[in-house]
Amino acid sequence: MHPYEIAQVLRQRGKEQSIKINYGSLYTVVQNLEKHGFVEVAGVQRQGNRPERTLYGLTQAGAVETHDWLADLVAVPQEEYPAFESALSLMLILPVDEAVALLGERAREVELRAASTRAVLEKLRDDLPRVFTIETEYQLHMMDAEVRWVRGLLDEIQEGTLSGTAEWRQWHETREVPQEWADIEEQVKDASAAERFKEELAKLNPPAAE
Repeated sequence: MHPYEIAQVLRQRGKEQSIKINYGSLYTVVQNLEKHGFVEVAGVQRQGNRPERTLYGLTQAGAVETHDWLADLVAVPQEEYPAFESALSLMLILPVDEAVALLGERAREVELRAASTRAVLEKLRDDLPRVFTIETEYQLHMMDAEVRWVRGLLDEIQEGTLSGTAEWRQWHETREVPQEWADIEEQVKDASAAERFKEELAKLNPPAAE
C-alpha cells in the first residue's frame, strides 16, 4: 500500500479508537520504517492524471520486529501513566467537596460513554466476529470498572470512611499541614535515608565472590 491508502484502511477499521494515530506524520513514519529496513518499496501506482504513488511492503525484518513488539505488548504489563491516575495522585490540591463534585461528573460522563460503547458493540457483533471487536469489549469493561471504583470512592469520602479525609479537609481550612501527614513525611525521609545508607555501605563492602 501507499501511505494514503494505509490511512484510509486505519480509518475504515476505526483504529484511532484504540491507537493514538497522527495521520499527518504517517509519511514520515513510513520513511523511518524504510530507513530501518522494516518496509521496502514494492512498486509504483499511477491512476489517471494523478501523481505516482510509491507502494510499500513489509520486509522479513519488519515481520519479525512486528511479532516481537506485539508479543511484548500482549504479555508484559507496562506502566502507561494514564491521565486520571496522575490526577488522583494530586487530587488533594482540590477541596474535598469540589473533588467529590468533579468525581461525580466524571462517573456520569464515563457511564454515558459506556452506554454508547455498549450500543456500538452490540451492533458490531451483528456484523463482525467477536475476535474483531475485543479491543472495544476491553474498553467497555475498563469503563464499567472505573465507574464502580469511582462510585465506591465517592461513597467512602461522603461517609467519612476514607482514611485521611478529615486531614484533607483540615488542610484546606487551615492551610497548615496536619500533624499526621507531617509525621508520615518524616518517616518516609528517615526510611529513604536508611535505604541510601545501606546502598552506600554495600558499595564499600561488596559480597565476597564464591
